[in-house]
Amino acid sequence: MRSVCVCLQLNCFGRHRRQTAPQSADSRNELFSPPLHSRINGWSLPLHGFQLVAWLVYSFMAVVGFGVYLPLLPAPWSFAAYALIGAAFALHLVTHVAAVTIDPADLSVRRRKDYSSPMPVFDNTKHQHVIHNLHCTLCEVDVGPKAKHCSTCNKCIADFDHHCKWLNNCVGGRNYWFFFISISSAVIGMILLVLVVLFVFIEHYVNPSVLRTAPQFQTVKGNGTWLVFLPAAPLETDSVGLLALAFITVLLALAALLLLCHLLCFHIYLLSQGISTYEYIVRKRQSPNPKEKAQVPPALPSNAATAQSLGPLESPVNCDAPLSSRSCTFKLEDRGQTSGRLAEPICAEVISNSEPVMSLPVHWNLGGKDKPREGRPIIQDPLGSSIMVHQQHLGFKEQMP
Repeated sequence: MRSVCVCLQLNCFGRHRRQTAPQSADSRNELFSPPLHSRINGWSLPLHGFQLVAWLVYSFMAVVGFGVYLPLLPAPWSFAAYALIGAAFALHLVTHVAAVTIDPADLSVRRRKDYSSPMPVFDNTKHQHVIHNLHCTLCEVDVGPKAKHCSTCNKCIADFDHHCKWLNNCVGGRNYWFFFISISSAVIGMILLVLVVLFVFIEHYVNPSVLRTAPQFQTVKGNGTWLVFLPAAPLETDSVGLLALAFITVLLALAALLLLCHLLCFHIYLLSQGISTYEYIVRKRQSPNPKEKAQVPPALPSNAATAQSLGPLESPVNCDAPLSSRSCTFKLEDRGQTSGRLAEPICAEVISNSEPVMSLPVHWNLGGKDKPREGRPIIQDPLGSSIMVHQQHLGFKEQMP
């Protein structure tokens, strides 16, 4: 039985494994997904989740603002609120739709590009970059100097700024100002709507009669009942529902304002610098990190400066202990004109060591024929082997004569 199990295991291990990579070395593109079609604009499928969130937030704010809280304002303020907030929301709607609908592709791409045909896969073995010498190897057209090939839209964008997930479209030279006005109008509309909701919230406790000036409130009994969606389709609700909806609206508006104000201030900064988002990111990546600068060690002093600081050395070196085939220990004593007396053990190793050692070349006296030079330590090796002195123990560096 044991032999049968061993044979079965051998047969299992002897089976051919499934191939997951192409067998031929030339067919590298088989590992990639099939070629994708270029997207026309932000309405092209698939839609992004952020795009749906943006439309849901806009719809919620429009329904709550114009259906619940603006009708509760007194007559002088209601007209101004309808005009200002209505203009901001209408401007945002028009510019947002325009930024999503416009095709930001380069002019040569829009003239010659057939969006129904599949795009080729970029092969980095043939080309280093997608755009080389103002020619896109994927779109197969000549493009402008600031055009970039967006991997999400899969086409070249004229004056490329960035790919916006909230629009589900690229932001380039053709739709940049629609994008900028859309952000600005959204910020203005959100701020005005928050002010209206806060006014209703405060007057609900201070003077509720100010908010009940509509003719439909004459038929309502009790101050705890409120009407919404005035004057077209009035619906009754209580104070808790009105205040809870106000709380949710303010929190959602503040979260949206935090993102929109950050984005608006960032693009105002880019406009003042005359650069795009893409150029800003490229400069950020190329500039060194301040923390990395602080971690760079200071430059070592030069050999001449170190030697001058130590002064001339005229002391010989004596090896009191017999030298072994591996290492020896000796002392370097300073008898020259230096500020202090140096007496420090120095380790010497045979050069046969495989590890690299930062060493200080010295002058050898192997047979007693050479005379010692001034300021140079002499090491006599009775075994005839070359000896290196660690530079970190000496604190200075000296060249071979």
